[in-house]
Amino acid sequence: MKELKGKTVVITGASGGLGAQLAHDAASLGAQLVLVSRNMEKLAAVKNNLKETFNVDALIYTLDVGNIEEVKAVFEEIIRTVSVDVLINNAGYGIFDYFVDADLNDLSGMLQTNVVGLMACTQSVLPQMIERRSGHIINIASQAGKISTPKSSGYAASKHAVLGFSNGLRMELADSGIQVTTVNPGPIETNFFSIADKSGTYEKNVKRWMLSPEYVSNRIISAIGRPVREINLPRWMNAGSTLYQLFPRLVEKLGGNAFKQK
Repeated sequence: MKELKGKTVVITGASGGLGAQLAHDAASLGAQLVLVSRNMEKLAAVKNNLKETFNVDALIYTLDVGNIEEVKAVFEEIIRTVSVDVLINNAGYGIFDYFVDADLNDLSGMLQTNVVGLMACTQSVLPQMIERRSGHIINIASQAGKISTPKSSGYAASKHAVLGFSNGLRMELADSGIQVTTVNPGPIETNFFSIADKSGTYEKNVKRWMLSPEYVSNRIISAIGRPVREINLPRWMNAGSTLYQLFPRLVEKLGGNAFKQK
């Protein structure tokens, strides 16, 4: 991964979980980091850890990705300061609930952060990348964007939108020298479920299948600078998603209780 040394990597949602792991792994390869998150206290702790471990002095910014005006202001400052080589759109959240019971404010918030905010961050760095004719946009989507299940219709809709956006953007940038990669993981062992699944039912049911942040981060970092269209994890879950695209009625019928883990 020599291509990461000296490159500037921007990571949203970098104060914990997968985002913090991505920062750690990128720093270990000599990347210069710009980390953003809503939680400055946790972000500062990540920054201090990177300084002590790798002597990397990351830039950190408080940012609510769901606030478009904040995105514009913060990324204007970032672009004035550095030349962005890689943007990892990691910020996002989910709330699991039956749609009939869902709070429309929660649904709106997921779409605003997971989709519109991701788009705003991407649009902020693209002119610089296009002018330079190089760069990499990595969007963290989900297997939920490929196959929805009960109690995740709103979250799945947001991740489906990320996939649609990424696919269109990839074609728009086909001759620009800029790579666009989507990452579609199954459940990852992070604090995501403290918001998404307050009952703890889903986390308990899928515990044995959860991916480690270290594994997911390694797969993402290894794809930087390469024309990787998608990273789908785990493979067996993605095989189910692929089968679903071909035979949706059959998969829904046979899936039965397997889809009702929440």
